[in-house]
Amino acid sequence: MKTTIQEQDGNMIAYLEGSLDTSTAPETEKAMRPLYECEGKDIIFDCTGLTYISSAGLRIFLDVLKTAEGKGGHVYIKNVTDAVRTIFTITGFSNIFEFK
Repeated sequence: MKTTIQEQDGNMIAYLEGSLDTSTAPETEKAMRPLYECEGKDIIFDCTGLTYISSAGLRIFLDVLKTAEGKGGHVYIKNVTDAVRTIFTITGFSNIFEFK
């Protein structure tokens, strides 16, 4: 799992590549630390390269969402594959997050 964080146009963008599951979640969560620390910025998860997400990955997304909202930011998810979108839909997370 590869996670790249960049600031662009006043937003924080997390580019995710690979499989976000129980084995990769701890490392991914550490890589996403800048998202927890930013104030009042929107966060965009670019999931172009994300091939799979488990409940451990969904928990990280939810933690980032709660933290961002508490600091006046919003979280968006874009470029989701059909397979990953299906996981969001089945778990009900598609009702929690905004997709671009």
